[in-house]
Amino acid sequence: MSTPVRTRLAQRGETFAARLYQRQGATVLDRNVRYPVGELDIIVREPDGTVVFVEVKTRSGRGYGGAEAVTGRKLARMRRAAALWLDGRPYVSVRFDVVALTTAGTTFEVECYEGVEHGAR
Repeated sequence: MSTPVRTRLAQRGETFAARLYQRQGATVLDRNVRYPVGELDIIVREPDGTVVFVEVKTRSGRGYGGAEAVTGRKLARMRRAAALWLDGRPYVSVRFDVVALTTAGTTFEVECYEGVEHGAR
């Protein structure tokens, strides 16, 4: 799959995931935040005030699973980026989620992992 096609698929997946959280009452605070230490795909605030950092993995097939691509190393980079994003903001409860999407025609098959503490492998 070429890079532009991969990029479009990733953007579609992130938009789909953001809408999932919005349908559950969350407010999207930020998207595609990049720091030298890592990136954050989606940041939402849940109705209870919890700030959730969401890693979205979108795949076009079932070969190499999306969730498995979030390693301990990737999660550590997310945590460092989250610390930078939170710097200077009031203390809040935080959570790290992974949303794994696999294309299924015009929509996605969805797997959500809430409160991820350790990456795969």
